[in-house]
Amino acid sequence: MQITETSINIEKIEQDVAYITACFEEVLLELGEASLAQLLHSGKIAALPLRAAKLYATYFQLLNLVEENAQAQLRRSQEKQEGMTSLSGLWAKSLLHLKNLGISDQQIASILPQIHVEPVLTAHPTESKRATILEHLRRIYLLLVQRENQVWTPFELDAIRHQIKKELEILWRTGEIFLEKPDVPTELRNIIHYFSNVFPDVLPVLDRRLRKAWEELQFDPKYLDDYRQLPKITFGNWVGGDRDGHPFVTAEVTQFTLLELRRNALTLIKKELKPLAMRLSFSVFTQEFPQNFLDKIQEIATPMGETGQKALQRNYAEPSRQFLNLMLAKLGLDEYNEIDEKDYSYQFAADLLADLIFLSDTLTRMGAGRIAKAEVEPIIRKVQTFGFHLAHLDIRQNSKFHDLALSQLMNAAGLEGDAFLTWTEDERLAFLQKELLSPRPFTYADTELGQEAKAVLEVYRVLKNHIRRYGHEGLGSLIISMTRSTSDLLLVYLLVREVGLMIHTAEGLVCSLPVVPLFETIEDLQKSAGILENFLKNPLTQRSLEYQRQLHQQPKLMQQVMIGYSDSNKDGGILASLWNLNRGQRILCEVGDRYGVRIRFFHGRGGTVSRGAGPTHRFLKAQPQHSIRGDLRMTEQGETIAQKYANKITNAYNLELLLAGTAQATIADVYAPQPENPLDAVLERMAKLSREKYEDLLRAEGFIQFFSEATPIDVIESSRIGSRPARRTGKRSLEDLRAIPWVFSWGQSRFFLSGWYGVGTALGYMQQQEPAIFKEICQKAIEYPIFHYILTNTSSSILVTNPEIMQKYASLVSQDEVRDKFMPLILDEFHLTKNMLELIYGQTIEERRPRIHKMFTLRNDKLAILHEEQVRLIREWRCLKAENDPRSEKLILDLLLLVNAIAAGLRTTG
Repeated sequence: MQITETSINIEKIEQDVAYITACFEEVLLELGEASLAQLLHSGKIAALPLRAAKLYATYFQLLNLVEENAQAQLRRSQEKQEGMTSLSGLWAKSLLHLKNLGISDQQIASILPQIHVEPVLTAHPTESKRATILEHLRRIYLLLVQRENQVWTPFELDAIRHQIKKELEILWRTGEIFLEKPDVPTELRNIIHYFSNVFPDVLPVLDRRLRKAWEELQFDPKYLDDYRQLPKITFGNWVGGDRDGHPFVTAEVTQFTLLELRRNALTLIKKELKPLAMRLSFSVFTQEFPQNFLDKIQEIATPMGETGQKALQRNYAEPSRQFLNLMLAKLGLDEYNEIDEKDYSYQFAADLLADLIFLSDTLTRMGAGRIAKAEVEPIIRKVQTFGFHLAHLDIRQNSKFHDLALSQLMNAAGLEGDAFLTWTEDERLAFLQKELLSPRPFTYADTELGQEAKAVLEVYRVLKNHIRRYGHEGLGSLIISMTRSTSDLLLVYLLVREVGLMIHTAEGLVCSLPVVPLFETIEDLQKSAGILENFLKNPLTQRSLEYQRQLHQQPKLMQQVMIGYSDSNKDGGILASLWNLNRGQRILCEVGDRYGVRIRFFHGRGGTVSRGAGPTHRFLKAQPQHSIRGDLRMTEQGETIAQKYANKITNAYNLELLLAGTAQATIADVYAPQPENPLDAVLERMAKLSREKYEDLLRAEGFIQFFSEATPIDVIESSRIGSRPARRTGKRSLEDLRAIPWVFSWGQSRFFLSGWYGVGTALGYMQQQEPAIFKEICQKAIEYPIFHYILTNTSSSILVTNPEIMQKYASLVSQDEVRDKFMPLILDEFHLTKNMLELIYGQTIEERRPRIHKMFTLRNDKLAILHEEQVRLIREWRCLKAENDPRSEKLILDLLLLVNAIAAGLRTTG
């Protein structure tokens, strides 16, 4: 049996919901909140919208914990009863699939060390819960897990219940909404919590599960005996480096971020080494240590002077402890875990890693291989993952910002900087290619520059200084969002040259940091192959890729390409977005192959279906053949970070999905490639039809007014849930609006428009005009991964869309003719899409997706009350605001709490 929607234990969920609701109700009654406690079961919001919204937000958050725990317990139960191969997407099932394809364990093992997964955590403003609230919820979740243990006595169960009630009271007494926008350091602290306190504990679990799955399939264990034969996982970070439309990410913030990441990485290693030093209490009186190990201890201690001698004196008869004491002293941290580097301190993680490997090898030679594997190997793996940098920091900036920066530099040098902004692509390329032949900068160090040029150069100087001091280990890529031409990439070389970041080699200048295009809109995806080809054939790019290959000891030239799921969906709807992303990857891979360059795709997925989210294993299966090639990089944004990684059981599950799915796709592509699917051509046509329908709606006269009034977009733009502004430049236009508030506002009003609009028209056309092909779609769509993924995501959006609630929000539109123009179009497409999906599935969507349907039945009555109240307050707030009435400031707090509560109920923001 596979875990499916139908196999989820609905009865257990209902029992646990009843339990946690009863606990919450008792807390409210004990606090004298009888009227609110009654609202948990029935009732209408009367005069307490703020308190009732908080009540329901808390209730929804508890529901989410119950569902997460139920899924984890089901996976455990199924694995216990039926074995590891019964769980879709995880190691055992993936290895079994490869085995059934006729691929041997030796062939699989030969590729596993090449598998590399890198989740990149970002702080996009889609996490509506404060970090304080997340911490309280984490503790309640752990108590729910603790309660599952069957050995507890009634007395012990009662004690757990009291603890849950205590945590619920703390949660209830805590403020729910952001009263101020969090600053970047606050967001960084939240992200570092995951890197320092959650992921490190999960990594050893992933290795053990792979080896256990390998054993269950009766593969030869020798192939995975050495940790060097295992897949690799690292992490990336955008907080403190992503400056696209974010004026608060300054050079000082980036410098602070890099140092904080390093300090926390060193602290993490210190936390690992100290208990290891306590456990490895091997005495010279009970075993003989190799002479080279004893010599190594003296070699390390001598240059450390008095510090080294103190480390040796602490455990004079226990060399392994002495060795670890010296390692701890070389970390460059003081007793308060602040950076305090000495001449003898480790500068690079590779040096510490070499010492750990030497210790492990020594223990193995002494006959203590089991201890080396159990105690030292997990720390080696963590150092491989986190190094001295914790996570790679990317630097992202918008191409238009770079244009202005270069224009200002040219003006300062007496060149035609203003004209550069109006030049054609050919004119820009001619100038850039000529200028890149010279090593000299445009300006002197003290030259007065414009705002954009100053901002860009200051952050590049931070990178230069960091490289000079610590090397490249903690730095990711220079990502250019809204890449629309080759010149957008090449001009970055000139900006890098300006601060001396270019490196002089015998062959010419090279850039040591990867320059990465980000293709976001559908139009840019369609042009991406030509842009990339022109970039790759540039001599400076070719030299830089070779330099980077040697620097990072890569077997092949590698060019990273980021593809964005948000703007492409905002542009053309879900079908056109996912298909163009799929097709774009295929063409980009072909370009890379022509130039002997492996393309490393960086998937900019968001937290909602409209921004690229969806079941991880299906997402990976839906990737085009030969596009992953052992290396997956993807963003984890906003609320999805807590949902997927806050609790360690769920964290391990989600990371295993990424690793196993990446390995399965890569190995199958090498040893069992599949022919092109005949439905590709059908999807191409459907994407075009769907996009035309979607664009017709967005471009229709009056649509911007409809969107602005029928959704709480103005409320969301007043929220304080993230440090980034909602618009790129502050203009009131659809193009300038970020995809996050676009999706967020459609979700709050239960339209979820960009998650399904246009799909029904495309499917309906095929049914009416080409019935034979439509019959084939019905027969084969589920077997075709990309089609299956599109249908799954669309059906998820349809399930949470609510026409009745949509109508309530549409009543906010001030002009009847505008409302009457768009609501019939939207409702007709909704019903058509739902009908077409059910025709393909052969059953209703509710029957197809019973878990989602059931979980919404537990929420719908309370969500309906919240939506009704939000519509009422939006109407009142807009009137007050139009009259400049100061009471509107008080009302916005009530509205923001309603936004928070609805987001908790829907389990999504943007």
